[in-house]
Amino acid sequence: MDDDEWICGRLGEDEPWVLGAVNPPVFENSLFTFATAQELGEAVRNEDERYVYWRGTNPTVDLAQRKLAALERGERAKCFGSGMGAISATISSLVSAGDHVLVLGAVYGPTTQFLRYLEKFGVTHTHVGDLAGGDSAITADTRLLYFESPSYMAYAVVDIAEVTGWARERGLVTVMDNTWSTPIFQKPLTMGVDLVVHSLSKYIGGHSDLVGGVVVGPSRLIRPLALTEYQLYGAAMSPHDAAKVIKGLRTLPVRMAAHQERGLAVADFLADHPAVRAVNHPGLPSHPGHATAKRQMSGFSSLFSIELATESREEVAIFLDKLRHFRIGVSWGGFESLVNAPALSTEESVRATMGIPVGLVRLSVGLEPADTLIKDLGLALEGVGRLA
Repeated sequence: MDDDEWICGRLGEDEPWVLGAVNPPVFENSLFTFATAQELGEAVRNEDERYVYWRGTNPTVDLAQRKLAALERGERAKCFGSGMGAISATISSLVSAGDHVLVLGAVYGPTTQFLRYLEKFGVTHTHVGDLAGGDSAITADTRLLYFESPSYMAYAVVDIAEVTGWARERGLVTVMDNTWSTPIFQKPLTMGVDLVVHSLSKYIGGHSDLVGGVVVGPSRLIRPLALTEYQLYGAAMSPHDAAKVIKGLRTLPVRMAAHQERGLAVADFLADHPAVRAVNHPGLPSHPGHATAKRQMSGFSSLFSIELATESREEVAIFLDKLRHFRIGVSWGGFESLVNAPALSTEESVRATMGIPVGLVRLSVGLEPADTLIKDLGLALEGVGRLA
């Protein structure tokens, strides 16, 4: 059993508090009591690590955090009630009024919306396409560089070590969203990233039955965030959702291998289809970032996008409606295969900022047989381009 498989399946689960239970106990209580007033006072002062009140942490949540920190090779992790809870608290912990944030490449739409929200508090941001653009956009007030790799919707790959080296030379903190790869396939902290965030609702949970988020990194950055933004924003993870994270982690290595296999099979089929202009999957040798991805990743998930040979929103909608095995919906990372089209569901200004074309369709390949999904896509693609 390699390190990641042991972390996912066994880390922390043989300790005395588990009492030999094959599934770690779920601590449902909202508070903990103490023998003396002094003990309570000490616990409150260290509420990021001590069990005081549900809004701080509890043993079930703490076990999930320990596993996630170990998987990412980080010192500490803090779980939140949603991915955006983790992202919002993390960004807020690193900036103050007058500060500037650089955003490299395309990122999750609500992250951009949150950065726009921060403008009312005097925090500005600039989107740049590459580090050359970063050199032009950086100011004396820039404090943070935020990015994803592979990037949102376009699935472009950046050289993480190059980006973090560039940021470090300029005194910037780096935050990276690693949801696409999971810690099984990519470990950004080992390449110089300061803080990593995830939506736990996706592959890590793996069953489309929880909403959660996490931030992982050094204690010097996680502790103040846990004591301040985590507590004040109130986006606490419930122990029941933490238990689902723990169960999802047990099968994560096996599921990611299966997602990779099926995703690449579907992407290979689409790459040769005349109704598809482009397939944005870093696992394909034709992808411009494939060599970089192979160097810094150990595998590929099954979330990618294609560009249909059309400029018609109507035709994009028809394609989605013709699918029978791919369900139409947001999110991804579960057993079920999903499809979504940003032109039909994303705020126009956000789509424009990210440079997402009308014909772009996102596919989340689930764990159904690849040949079933390929047949489904082939039938739905018949006639695409007639309205172009």
